[in-house]
Amino acid sequence: MKIGIIPINVGIDDPAHIVALAKHAEDVGLESVFTFEHVVVPVDYASKYPYHSSGKMGAAPETVFADPLVTLSHIAAVTTKLALGTGINIVPQTNPVLLAKQVATLDWLSSGRFLFGVGVGWLREEFEAMGVPFERRGARFDDALVAMKKIWTGEEVTHESEFLSLRGFKSHPTPARRPHPPILVGGTTDAALRRVARHGDGYIAPNNGVEALRGLLERLRRFAEEEGRDPASLEITGMWTYVKEPDRLADYEALGVSRLLVPLAALGTPDPFEGISKLAEVTRT
Repeated sequence: MKIGIIPINVGIDDPAHIVALAKHAEDVGLESVFTFEHVVVPVDYASKYPYHSSGKMGAAPETVFADPLVTLSHIAAVTTKLALGTGINIVPQTNPVLLAKQVATLDWLSSGRFLFGVGVGWLREEFEAMGVPFERRGARFDDALVAMKKIWTGEEVTHESEFLSLRGFKSHPTPARRPHPPILVGGTTDAALRRVARHGDGYIAPNNGVEALRGLLERLRRFAEEEGRDPASLEITGMWTYVKEPDRLADYEALGVSRLLVPLAALGTPDPFEGISKLAEVTRT
């Protein structure tokens, strides 16, 4: 089982602390660190956060929310083995040509260590701040991924669609990992799970416990088969709230999970360095 921590870019006020945590995770043998993305946190919002019964995310507007890709690039410069993931990047709220460049550059700089977690987003107010329509974000997500895969080839790009008109250019560097970094699609809706099967190399699940993930994977297998994909070909990344279910690692393995991400707040100790060391020790036994 590959074990990572999440999020390495949120709620940490000192950049040196981010670097120290990442280096410690690598030193004790964890596989990865992952970031979250919100460009802005509205002071007030009507949108409903889909992963908590309150409808609110656990971040005040003043919370440090460092850019996910810039943060991972900073970490890449001081590590050598640690996998670097986004969990997730909100694809339809940004320009896909620019995002393709950023992803390729990060993967190139890190010698192929990037894991591209992606989703459609849920926060209308953030899309409005970015000057991007919230409506039809799913369709724009699908189209953006198709276009980015063309850009990552390094060949001349031609892509004409309802949303994009791209032609007559190349973009280098190309990603170190070929044909591109693993694409891990997130979400829990039927539409999101269909996108995993249609576009993804894997699934990054915002699950709350083993049983929640079991249900998501049952649905994902059905959609994968409908898309002509072998469900076993999709790498599964789940969330592990370690302090609530410390003895369930074998149950996740039985579900076919390849990677578990442990929230920093769920390490079971106020000292994250101690928590990361304990997590590495537990998962080695």
